[in-house]
Amino acid sequence: MNNRPSWHQYFMEMALLASTRSTCLRRQVGAIIVKDNQIISSGYNGAPKHIRHCAITGCLREQLNVPSGERHELCRGVHAEQNAVIQAAINGTSIRGASLYCTNQPCVICSKILINAEIKTIYITEPYEDKLSQELLAEAEIEMNIVDRSTGMLKKLL
Repeated sequence: MNNRPSWHQYFMEMALLASTRSTCLRRQVGAIIVKDNQIISSGYNGAPKHIRHCAITGCLREQLNVPSGERHELCRGVHAEQNAVIQAAINGTSIRGASLYCTNQPCVICSKILINAEIKTIYITEPYEDKLSQELLAEAEIEMNIVDRSTGMLKKLL
């Protein structure tokens, strides 16, 4: 039983697996929403349903020279966190009080969505330079932790 992953490792590995479905050319992100140690929904970043992927059209952000972390609306893709929230809504499942496991720290747009969806805790593997995102999550009293994938140990970010 010593090789059994912690819950944090388990769910983060699931988020990392979800990221492998990403169709984004710049960054592959996966997200899992969990409540009471049960997966409610998952998501990865990429073009909306029935829309051509960036692998076919090219990356709009690269074409326009948009720096990372800016002008999120100039993208064909839907973020992993957004897709996980949408999937829960499609299935009629409340995510109030749930936790989000995401390979990357949410951007400010995703943070606002997660705040209104009443996510209580966010676990990530990689921070993302978005001070407004961190400020809003802190003000909303949403805890954010970095998960060490190898040990499952947490480092509090917010």
